[in-house]
Amino acid sequence: MVEVQRAVTTELDRIAEVIDELGRRFSAAGHEIALVGGPVRDAMLGRAHNDLDLTTSARPEETERLIKGWADATWDMGRAFGTIGCRRGEWQVEITTYRSEVYDPSSRNPEVQYGDSLVGDLGRRDFTVNAMAVRLPGREVEDPFGGVVDLAHRVLRTPGTPEDSFSDDPLRMLRAARFAAQLGFTVDPGVTAAMTAMADRISIISAERVRDELVKLICAPHPRLGLTLLVETGLAEKVLPELPALALERDEHHRHKDVYEHTLTVLEQSIDLEERLGGGPDFVSRFAALMHDVGKPRTRKFLDDGTVTFHHHDVVGAKMTRKRMKALRFSNDQIEAVSRLVELHLRFHGYGSGEWTDSAVRRYVRDAGDQVERLHVLTRADCTTRNRRKAERLRRTYDELEERIAVLAEAEELDALRPDLDGNAIMELLGLPPGREVGEAYRWLLERRMDRGPVEPEVAREELLAWWATR
Repeated sequence: MVEVQRAVTTELDRIAEVIDELGRRFSAAGHEIALVGGPVRDAMLGRAHNDLDLTTSARPEETERLIKGWADATWDMGRAFGTIGCRRGEWQVEITTYRSEVYDPSSRNPEVQYGDSLVGDLGRRDFTVNAMAVRLPGREVEDPFGGVVDLAHRVLRTPGTPEDSFSDDPLRMLRAARFAAQLGFTVDPGVTAAMTAMADRISIISAERVRDELVKLICAPHPRLGLTLLVETGLAEKVLPELPALALERDEHHRHKDVYEHTLTVLEQSIDLEERLGGGPDFVSRFAALMHDVGKPRTRKFLDDGTVTFHHHDVVGAKMTRKRMKALRFSNDQIEAVSRLVELHLRFHGYGSGEWTDSAVRRYVRDAGDQVERLHVLTRADCTTRNRRKAERLRRTYDELEERIAVLAEAEELDALRPDLDGNAIMELLGLPPGREVGEAYRWLLERRMDRGPVEPEVAREELLAWWATR
């Protein structure tokens, strides 16, 4: 407990220039104000925050008046929920009026009702570790639901009954999985039981809110914990059904593990390789790892000799990935990037033990496009064999492929592969207007470029004229 108090004091001193002044302003106006939620929790965990959440007895219009002249900028996009945002130097601050919000059983949106006490406001929050506050300016800790104890035990509980909490806001069930992944905490058995019993209730939550929680979970330090909880409670069946479906399948090597476990291992191994992408959580890379084998259930076939095949599961999986991401309202760029990686994740294995021609290397880079670095990560992460000799051989073979790509890239600018003649040159040489035939000539030249590398423009013109004459 002494360590917790020391951590909180250190963090409050760091953010004193914000919280002390706000505390004085609101107190002088006769209002209560307190630092609340994640910043308090993370202060106790020794984590620094520059995004600060506060709660107050003041209504939004009064909050705006009190921060005028103090804040460098203000915004009120959250006014409907009682929230006024502002910036002061490097600090981002959100100040929300005490509230209690509940869901109509058939509504996607909360009904916001203002509350009249800090304890009442804390009681409507999702978990006890997020239901702690520091009153300002006096810095007294308010912990009516035992959040400090739960933080010490690393467990997630709800302030009231989980059934009431999840009925008020079903998204909290996903938040339980997300916090488990972010904090590495276990979930109280009562919370898990309520999530299982109420999984169907998640259907009233908008796709965008579900998507945002999944992104945070997958980008967390321990995504396996959160994903496992979603599968075990049945929530994954409602929001990402392709994941639990994998638990029914054996992988193509017929090991004593299913494709679901293989997938979680690939996800973890891709995280270990993220430094190749510049470090930090990379959602596209992680989600591609999670979805790379989702086509297996639909492509499984049992052969007469007892083996199992999953032919074309890469192509089928890419289509399934695209459909799921569209349903979750991901951006077109994200959908295209993840789907392409899923479709290409077996390409490396299609070239035997490394007999790659220059033409094959060029096509590999061309098809991967701007996702080539992520494809390197996914392909390496997809090796989960326990056979050390085989794993080493695959690693060495992929090292050689990357070296080949680097050599050709330096010599031929592989990251911008295009024909030796552009569209204007093609039209001038063949006397064509813009149209389909120009596109055909362009693609023919590009295939020639792939097959044998770059040539001088004179050679390309002669070859194009000869090809055109045969048509």
